[in-house]
Amino acid sequence: MPRTVPINSVLMVCMGNICRSPTAEGVLRHKLYAAGLGDQITVDSAGTHAWHEGEPPDRRSQQHALERGYDLSDQRSRPVAAADFERFDLILAMDWDNLALLEEQCPSEHRAKLARLSEHAVHHDSPVIPDPYSGGRAGFEQVLDLVEDACDGLVATLLFQRNRHADGTS
Repeated sequence: MPRTVPINSVLMVCMGNICRSPTAEGVLRHKLYAAGLGDQITVDSAGTHAWHEGEPPDRRSQQHALERGYDLSDQRSRPVAAADFERFDLILAMDWDNLALLEEQCPSEHRAKLARLSEHAVHHDSPVIPDPYSGGRAGFEQVLDLVEDACDGLVATLLFQRNRHADGTS
């Protein structure tokens, strides 16, 4: 994520925007507030498909997230919009398929904003955040483990960038 200006907005993206991306939105928002960046960085989530538009996150995602202190209840599913590519500084897909769909939609001048959330993981070596939708409890817990790790790495990067920018060494 070599950028010369601070990232002020992050969009998390999965397929239906009811499990992984709302979890990632909630976790990142929580961690940004804990790091003192919550008022400086906008976080949102969306899906590459509009199957669940307007619906809250999957009840299992909400339950597992709440058990770890993340409240997802105010979120509603929405599809990725063309304006998102302009609006957000960083757009993070949960897996290769959703990244490919984003790349197809994304104007060339915004392609550098696209990446996978898992690229920011510090302790886990999973290339993707797997979809827990058809699985059981272990799948939702694994998503939280991977998302928390990647969000920790992302927050560290954002703090480093802000400190470099504040010091004039960007």
